[in-house]
Amino acid sequence: MAKDFSTMEDSNPSANPSIHDPALQGRRHVLRGGLASAVAGLLSPLAVQGGALGALLGAGSAQAAGGGKLGFQSVPLSEADTVTVPEGYIAEVLQAWGEPVGVRGALPDFRHDGSNSAADQAVQMGMHHDGMGYFPLRGSQRGLLVMNHEYADHGLLFPDGGAQWGPEQVAKSQAAHGLSVCEIARQADGRWLPVLPSPYARRLTASSPFRVQGPAAGHAWMQTAADPSGRRVLGTLSNCAASRTPWGTYLSGEENFIGYFRGPNRPNAHQTRWGLRPGEQWGYRWAEHDERFDVSSHPNEPHRFGWVVELDPYDPSSTPIKRTALGRAAHEGATVALTKDGRAVVYSGEDARFEYIYKFVSRDRVKPGGGRANRTLLDHGTLYVARFDADGRGRWLPLVHGQGPLTAAAGFADQGQVLIQARQASDALGGTKMDRPEWIAVDPVGGQVYVTLTNNSQRGAPGRPGVDAANPRANNVGGHILRWREDGDFHAETFRWEHFVLAGDPATERADARGRMKGSRDAAAFACPDGLWVDPRGVLWIQTDMSSADMGPGVAFLKKDPTQGDLGPKEVASLGNNAMLAADPATGEIRRFLVGPVGCEITGIDMTPDGRTMFVNVQHPGETPGDRSDPAKPTAFSSWPNHRSDGRPRSATVVIRKRDGGVIGA
Repeated sequence: MAKDFSTMEDSNPSANPSIHDPALQGRRHVLRGGLASAVAGLLSPLAVQGGALGALLGAGSAQAAGGGKLGFQSVPLSEADTVTVPEGYIAEVLQAWGEPVGVRGALPDFRHDGSNSAADQAVQMGMHHDGMGYFPLRGSQRGLLVMNHEYADHGLLFPDGGAQWGPEQVAKSQAAHGLSVCEIARQADGRWLPVLPSPYARRLTASSPFRVQGPAAGHAWMQTAADPSGRRVLGTLSNCAASRTPWGTYLSGEENFIGYFRGPNRPNAHQTRWGLRPGEQWGYRWAEHDERFDVSSHPNEPHRFGWVVELDPYDPSSTPIKRTALGRAAHEGATVALTKDGRAVVYSGEDARFEYIYKFVSRDRVKPGGGRANRTLLDHGTLYVARFDADGRGRWLPLVHGQGPLTAAAGFADQGQVLIQARQASDALGGTKMDRPEWIAVDPVGGQVYVTLTNNSQRGAPGRPGVDAANPRANNVGGHILRWREDGDFHAETFRWEHFVLAGDPATERADARGRMKGSRDAAAFACPDGLWVDPRGVLWIQTDMSSADMGPGVAFLKKDPTQGDLGPKEVASLGNNAMLAADPATGEIRRFLVGPVGCEITGIDMTPDGRTMFVNVQHPGETPGDRSDPAKPTAFSSWPNHRSDGRPRSATVVIRKRDGGVIGA
């Protein structure tokens, strides 16, 4: 859902603008990346399906050499309040918001009037499903589904829409955030159902304990009155994209965390750079009853958010960890590749206008033994920011204290401060200011890295950065996808990049620097790419997050679907529903695979190891342009998935399979 709040001016107009404007509550977010190589399976519990994964990789390689990968026909655009998939496929709902996660002895039913208590919500699926991952317990028949819950919509969460605020409302709102771990199993008829209860079931919320590790752990800027050690944080917030690691853990990005804090009356330059405004918060009135979210009283508390979180879903007794070596940012998510010598490379983007793309290279190699054997792997290594040059080359610039401008004299006292101030460090190094980098995916077949740049209507505006080679369009309402190949291996400090596709109106197609057309095809036109994943066959899956607040009439072309003809003035006046598309990186062909219900975002994706079941999240169905649902009319725009007049729309996971039991997309 990643809202973008980056239209407010900073006090320093020469600095990269921050991301926060509470007047614009448009959505954005989502997804997870693929494994870097087949060898990753040898290092984790995923090894139990090495045969199936190997077969899929083999099939993908053969197809890349001899033909296209996409074995389905594009579905048409739709404004129906349902999920549309290609002929021959089945889409079924699993684990909607409010369903019990499976914690033993705590299985409260969802109440459609919003009257569940904070204690109920703490053991139920959270709101607004986002990035997720499937972790096998018994191959493709039984496993753990782990997912993010990005934010709370108080118009739906409370019977009165949050008109009254007190400790109970704050507790319930905080419980609707965070992560869920639930066990699921395939039934004899092919359906998937939750396992209730389950010894693996967990909810991690905005009140759960997290450990802090890496160079910023214990730093003076991480210490608070409640935690003078600077090593223990309560909660995770605004969790967006996610990925599985090759060693069998789950990475989740903390994105728009700053909006939960009430800013001080006189923010300093550092606080302003991170979006804190005098007395401001984005509709989360937590500071009124949870003082740690009042920055005037607790100026270091925001430093304890904006990290990549690592969770071991196979160990329900483990405490999740905030990995400070990966830098503090409005992290969309994090995606892992492996170097040839077995080190971890973690890519991440910061979903904010004119912010950055990062890469972390671990010092140590991945060890066999899963999460327990690699609990310090992401604590040691080097963080880099990307610079995209006009000649199609690029360079990774190290965020290392004492190197170049990152000195105490320039405001970076030590490495912990460099990481806490990753934005300012990237400003100083000259990283490329991007058009809202979202999900990053690594192609396990071709070895290329992909990133979605969802949009940036401020590109080229007065006082804002102008176009550049990597971000070539002013008022970029459609977004685009970049890809690059590292020079030699994933740890390289240089790379070659190109535009994979310029999303938006096909009428605005243009050639890249090499003269090749990069616009989206008419038959599968799309805008605002967000979620991104490459499956083991090498198919690139693209999820969209268009918002009427962001797009306006600039995407009316989406209603001119060639498969449907001109739908007329009424249809052109509104946006089509968000969708998921599949692309063949070898040919550039893109087909529309799924269209979601009204007002939703499509986000989060994974498959079972045999490739025959796909999991996709539908977030905020029925979202209104004002970004808060009307408690008096909760189903005014959508009643998906229950279609109850007395209920409310609910985010949920959709399970997709082929009627003939075949591989998804093939």
